[in-house]
Amino acid sequence: MEIRPILSALLRNKTGPVLVAVQVALSLAILANALHIVQVRQAVSARESGLQNERDVFALQIRQLQAGPHEEQLAKQLRAAEVLRAVPGVTSVATSWQMPLSRSGNYTSLAVDRKQTTPTANASIYRSADSLIKTWGLQLVEGRDFLPGEAPVIDQNVTDDNGKVAIVTRKLAEKMWPGSSSYVGKTMYFGMGDGAREVRIVGVIEKLQTPGAQISEQGEFSALIPLRATGGRTFNFTLRAEPGQLDRVMKEAEAAARASSAQPIIVRLRTMDELRATRYRADKALAWMLLTVSVLLLLITASGIVGMASLWVTQRRKQIGVRRALGARRADILRYFLTENFMITSAGIGAGVLLALGLNQLLVSQLELARLPPAYLVGGAVIFWALGAVAVYGPAWRAASISPATATRTA
Repeated sequence: MEIRPILSALLRNKTGPVLVAVQVALSLAILANALHIVQVRQAVSARESGLQNERDVFALQIRQLQAGPHEEQLAKQLRAAEVLRAVPGVTSVATSWQMPLSRSGNYTSLAVDRKQTTPTANASIYRSADSLIKTWGLQLVEGRDFLPGEAPVIDQNVTDDNGKVAIVTRKLAEKMWPGSSSYVGKTMYFGMGDGAREVRIVGVIEKLQTPGAQISEQGEFSALIPLRATGGRTFNFTLRAEPGQLDRVMKEAEAAARASSAQPIIVRLRTMDELRATRYRADKALAWMLLTVSVLLLLITASGIVGMASLWVTQRRKQIGVRRALGARRADILRYFLTENFMITSAGIGAGVLLALGLNQLLVSQLELARLPPAYLVGGAVIFWALGAVAVYGPAWRAASISPATATRTA
């Protein structure tokens, strides 16, 4: 079948084909970028936190109705940790002021020189008097864990002093000292100027996400500081349970914490699964919304092609009848409409590819989204070619089934 007669027929009546092509172009541009965003969001929500077997880890917060003096609070904190360690199925307990993915935590500006006027990085600071490397199963790639005597004991109402040593993530170390192959022994400062506090790096861990779990590399700018502190009404612990024992351990840990306190307390527990689900709730909602929009776009595009093809069949009944009378077979009529639709869809796909790239460039510049992979454009083109063929097949088959006598009589 020659393309020129079909093209000439389309050019004589351009409104319908142009509308279908524009619809395909817009749908392809939106569909490709929407699916790309969904894939990016899914990859982000599946990122490793740095915690080994994080489903066995949970946070336990004990909130007292009243805060006592420093010595009393210190004794209660140590007693609570001892009680929690005694719960069957608990493999490790550590104090922890914040949790990865919790969306609530402490961030501090860091510098490599007191004379700096701008910080080198802003990092999340995890403070604990115990080994978070052990409790969270963090991967130590250089240096060592904290020693027992390196965690100062402070009253936050009196001082805000911190430990003198730190363990940092690899990402943070690379940001602080680019080009270095070793980071142990280096010095960094909390803040800038004469009042900046100096700490020495004693270890590097592979990964630990911040409470915000930012999409950028800053989501892994974390540091561990050894510190035991009082001064508030809450004690925050993180516990690791034996594999498969999380639910039971959580119930028994809560009961043990309540039983060990002579005064009423409020106990709050959160699993890492809960923290992850909460952190990425908006991302999942966005993904479902984009998937729904994509499905609706496909349905609207398909219905538009079906409607336009049905209109063309009605308008060409006499022409179809004449062709059938002159010896055209059903396959010829069917092939005509399929080829015509393929040409219109191809024009829309060509424009849609350009539109998709332009839309992606806007998203890259404004939202720092990754570049649109060519696979999405190729896949989108295949989807719309297939969609167009399926959508036009019904009207095309009806056109091919028109008898010459009927078409001539009713035209």
